[in-house]
Amino acid sequence: MSALSTNQIEAFWLPFTPNTEFKRRPRIVARAEGMYYFDQDGRRVLDAAAGLWCANAGHCRPAIVKAIQEAAATLDFAPSFQFGHPKAFEAAAKIAALAPGDLNHVFFTNSGSESTDTAVKLAVAYHRARGEGTRTRIIGRERAYHGVGMVGISAGGLVNNKKWFNALAFPADHLTTTYNRKEQAFTNGLPTWGAHLADELEKLVALHDASTIAAVIVEPMAGSTGVLPPPEGYLKRLREIATKHGILLIFDEVITGFGRLGAAFAAERFGVTPDLLTFAKGVTSGAAPMGGVLVDKKIYDQFMTGPDHAIDMFHGYTYSGHPLAAAAACATLDLYRDEGLFERAKELEGYFGDAIHSLKGKPYVADIRNIGLAAAIDLDPIDGAAGKRGFDLMKTMFFDKDVMFRVAGDTLAFSPPLIVEKTHIDEMFGKLGEALDAL
Repeated sequence: MSALSTNQIEAFWLPFTPNTEFKRRPRIVARAEGMYYFDQDGRRVLDAAAGLWCANAGHCRPAIVKAIQEAAATLDFAPSFQFGHPKAFEAAAKIAALAPGDLNHVFFTNSGSESTDTAVKLAVAYHRARGEGTRTRIIGRERAYHGVGMVGISAGGLVNNKKWFNALAFPADHLTTTYNRKEQAFTNGLPTWGAHLADELEKLVALHDASTIAAVIVEPMAGSTGVLPPPEGYLKRLREIATKHGILLIFDEVITGFGRLGAAFAAERFGVTPDLLTFAKGVTSGAAPMGGVLVDKKIYDQFMTGPDHAIDMFHGYTYSGHPLAAAAACATLDLYRDEGLFERAKELEGYFGDAIHSLKGKPYVADIRNIGLAAAIDLDPIDGAAGKRGFDLMKTMFFDKDVMFRVAGDTLAFSPPLIVEKTHIDEMFGKLGEALDAL
């Protein structure tokens, strides 16, 4: 494969990337298969991040590729405004069948960011339709990531995502993060400390009054901020308080959905059913852009009361349920089922967790956290250069150790495809141990 020209490299402004540094020595992947990426010279790189938390079934799986090819040759596009096509309905039914409780309806989007905005709009509109139009506030959580739409930024709790755009913010308040290193450091699995932090929702109700709060949105496991598993009992307590005050509970399962925690959804693993559940990424194993919101029957039914000719919800996207994405979703979900990948993730959780915790005591390792097939390591920062140690280690691992993972500041995050073998786990953490020893 021919090398990219300087003009080509300069043309693309990469998201969430220091572009000037990147373009001095680009980290380019040109092909993928199974557990691996390949650069333009054919060098094989172990994918320890499922791309971007999304390639849960591995890369370029033939069944998914074939489904997309057939869809492209059969139906390139069909509108979802006033019309439909079979694969969108098939995909929605497959997704709803995996969801707990009465999460029976799917509103398709194209990304996790759009899913957040959609879920919040549905929550606010639901309350208004019930005659409680004052419920417009959203409760998020510190250190949360809910995408880059304005609602997601407002509900999110990552300061660098928020500070440039505060003037555009949606009305929101925030719970305290569930992470406390003093109480939880080097926990393998769920922390036992921290369930009481859910009670902060009562304080926010007292501050704002429940009549102004539409929903509380949380990631069951906060992923992008560095894999923060929920304390034991936290989500159940949050569900109880939200129900008590008529507040809708939204789970952001863009990362945790489709097997990452050893179940179809984290809601199933933790035995807590939200009113709305957002998804994306793993629904197509990253092979095509798709997201969506699973909606409880009571919410859906609230909008189904008007005359036959009237639109019931003034919201949607041109590419909602796109034929290629829907075909990819159907093939991906069948692959998860046929290969038992959700169950496989649960079986490998212990081995994966023990492997990453074996790095405790390595130079600069400040904390390690894990749940399912997701884990993170916090490194001690370099004085005056926060994030540089993690960034430099990411580059070393990619160029010198042939392993690719996510880095957020000085936090290293691992979320391999669910087809990962124990030998891959040994390789990624063995090579990371070598790189840490060399710091």
